[in-house]
Amino acid sequence: MSLTVTHEHGLRIGIGVGDVEIASYVYGADIPAFEAAKPYLHPMRTLSGALVSAYRPHDHRWHKGFQMTWSHVSGQNFWGGNTYVDGQGYQALDNVGAMRHESFEMVELTGDELTFAERLGWVTSTGERWVAERRRHRFHGVDTARGIWAFDFDTELTNVRGEALELGSPTTHGRPNAGYTGFFWRGPRGFTGGGIVTAGGGGGPETMGTTESPWLAYTGKNDEVDGGATLLVFAGSASRGELTWFVRNDPFPAVNPSPAFDKEITLADGESLVLSHRVVVADGIRSREEIESLAGELAR
Repeated sequence: MSLTVTHEHGLRIGIGVGDVEIASYVYGADIPAFEAAKPYLHPMRTLSGALVSAYRPHDHRWHKGFQMTWSHVSGQNFWGGNTYVDGQGYQALDNVGAMRHESFEMVELTGDELTFAERLGWVTSTGERWVAERRRHRFHGVDTARGIWAFDFDTELTNVRGEALELGSPTTHGRPNAGYTGFFWRGPRGFTGGGIVTAGGGGGPETMGTTESPWLAYTGKNDEVDGGATLLVFAGSASRGELTWFVRNDPFPAVNPSPAFDKEITLADGESLVLSHRVVVADGIRSREEIESLAGELAR
């Protein structure tokens, strides 16, 4: 089935299949500064209309569906909320920046695929532009018979600060198993306690901090729509760092292939970091056998 697109210029791009809007890419919303304003994908839905993303949950108002994030950037916070400080815990600092949409280089719909390329600037709390980002989304792979669709996220982050940038996480700053940074998903509240499946028979919350599996699947039960859903996240690739899984199913559902989980990345002035990921959204709580088959079929 073909994709449909609704572009509310200056605000968002909506992607639909039949009567269901499967994703909304919001790039121009008015977001409080403390939440680190940035584009996000929400709501995201399966082909049957089941919600598979969360927006401004009460515990972390800066969580918004799928987002590109970075928690520690040479003292700046492009994640949102408090900043982890070694020996002091999370502190409310005047250091929260923003990822600002600057332009679309292209928006192209070819019937069964939508691709758009975007330029963004990462601007610090004091108004300095430190990172020039070129981002590309591709929505594809709609299969109504099997109840699946997919999207790819590719980004190039270039240091334009004029000096080196240190890209880290709460774990690189002293908090164990809190290495979240990069492309991050927050699932709906009903997915709490959901299943975590990885390659080679692995899975569960103990996947936190591991690097071996090229993919991770998260399964959860739907609210509103009967049944459940499965997200299959491919770790993808990073030109620097080692992609490491940050994943939780308690106290909330979250998945993130983190490029700076426990080791900082130093990006020299003018140097770039390239990240590429793929996500498959499926109706139904898929079995391990089904997930492994999809992972083999749909890997990039």
